[in-house]
Amino acid sequence: MAIDDGAQGYSLPRWRLTAWLAHAGRDVPVDIRVALIGSLYGTLPIFAGGVINTIFVAILCAVRQPHPPFLVWLALELAICGARLAILVHAKRAVREGRRTYTDWYMALALLWAASVGYGTFISIVSGDWVVATLACLSAAAMVGGICFRNFGAPRLACAMIFLSLGPCCLAALVAGEPILLVTLFQIPFYLASMGVASWKLNRLLVTTMKAERDNDRRARHDDLTGLANRAGLARILEDRGMGDGATPRPLALLYLDLDGFKSVNDSFGHLAGDRLLCLVADRLSGVLDTADTAARLGGDEFVVIADGQDRMAVLKLGDRLIAEIGGRPYRLDDGHTARVGVSVGIAFAPEHASDFDGLIAAADAALYEAKSRGKSRSVIATGESVTSNLRLQAERAARIRSAA
Repeated sequence: MAIDDGAQGYSLPRWRLTAWLAHAGRDVPVDIRVALIGSLYGTLPIFAGGVINTIFVAILCAVRQPHPPFLVWLALELAICGARLAILVHAKRAVREGRRTYTDWYMALALLWAASVGYGTFISIVSGDWVVATLACLSAAAMVGGICFRNFGAPRLACAMIFLSLGPCCLAALVAGEPILLVTLFQIPFYLASMGVASWKLNRLLVTTMKAERDNDRRARHDDLTGLANRAGLARILEDRGMGDGATPRPLALLYLDLDGFKSVNDSFGHLAGDRLLCLVADRLSGVLDTADTAARLGGDEFVVIADGQDRMAVLKLGDRLIAEIGGRPYRLDDGHTARVGVSVGIAFAPEHASDFDGLIAAADAALYEAKSRGKSRSVIATGESVTSNLRLQAERAARIRSAA
């Protein structure tokens, strides 16, 4: 499944700065980058935990030190966290509806929030009130840990937020008039560096894991030989189109293709030549389809095409184009030999013939059997009679197999 710029997930940042901050490493596929952006949003409970902590600390400090710098800090916390919450709620709704999310603004507000935490630690230390300073610094240190382990999907952003949160402590140590605080000039840079390294390592681990899962999922849903979707992938595609969830699926057509004369190619030139032929057929098949159509290989020389089913005549014309393209020219095999095959096509429509995957395949298979019986290299739409006849033949075949056993 190809994911574009947020069409099926959280939108990738567009500003130059935020795009740079969201950089997750080289050669990271777009769908993984979208998933990493989604991890920055997190969930409302996680967001609420951080917001409640920083606002509560700002309130306590402002109550203890009701002076303009602390009141400004409290006002910043309330404004920034309120704006972040609004964008987060909008993003959750936008993703469900397939609309863009305000990722650039969300990341910019994350930086401002980190800066407000850093501002709070600075004014708390220089105030000389060590109760306030201790509370603010403990809160900032706790938030830095959360920043690292929540935002490592974008390690540059995590590093920037960590710097903005704790970096002001070093400035405060220079002006606080307490020589012992100068030790923070060594401690905090070391802490920032170690947390930054941890963010990058966690990011690389996450990206590697996501790539492995992505590849495993692709192998599970795609045919190893042709690269087309396999039966599991086809079932997933139909599920995404509303089939199998109890609701009436959107109108679609399933074209069931079976090659005519493929067995003779295997017998004459061997299985390697047969595999080569299947790959060439898959290429021709894909070249005929529109971007909205999907091709799959069920096994052997059987292929399936999923297309829009609103216009029956358009589907029949698609079947004719497939027959002409697949069987119209010979195939050049690797050993210099050439081979010709034809194709027969059975067509079934959802929800007319079935509203589930197995039923639709059975209806198309019945139409395919009728196309074969009429002389091959033609397309036939399933009818109630053809489906009933096919089911009867399958039952008779199964009965013969049981009696022979």
